[in-house]
Amino acid sequence: MKLFSSILLPVLLASIWISISEFVRNEFLAKSYWISHYQSLGIEFPSAPVNGAVWGLWSLMFAIAIFVISRKFNLVQTTLLSWFTGFVMMWMVIGNLGVLPDGLLYLAIPLSLLEAFVASLLVHKLASPVDTKG
Repeated sequence: MKLFSSILLPVLLASIWISISEFVRNEFLAKSYWISHYQSLGIEFPSAPVNGAVWGLWSLMFAIAIFVISRKFNLVQTTLLSWFTGFVMMWMVIGNLGVLPDGLLYLAIPLSLLEAFVASLLVHKLASPVDTKG
């Protein structure tokens, strides 16, 4: 039971928050922007169910990374390190592939920082404190 309440629950709740945040940002706030950008490139925006499943897996992996980072760093450090790991590196890759709509970053940067902060806060509040003795 301690495993569930101290590790699995914080990771699960952070993963749910990340999934909801990603869904709202990309389906409601930015989907038309993504679709028109991809159309301008002459390619179709990937929105099949399998793409949603991969984003669900990404959310879980991001939540696990946040949990691991939170074991060594405070809330602000966890937020910034996880944001850099989860988003900045992803944007570099999709920018390098030529499929990142630069104008989207004005919306994505603050919302992704909020996403990383809330997920980090959930983990910091719900996970057992790290035992720094011996």
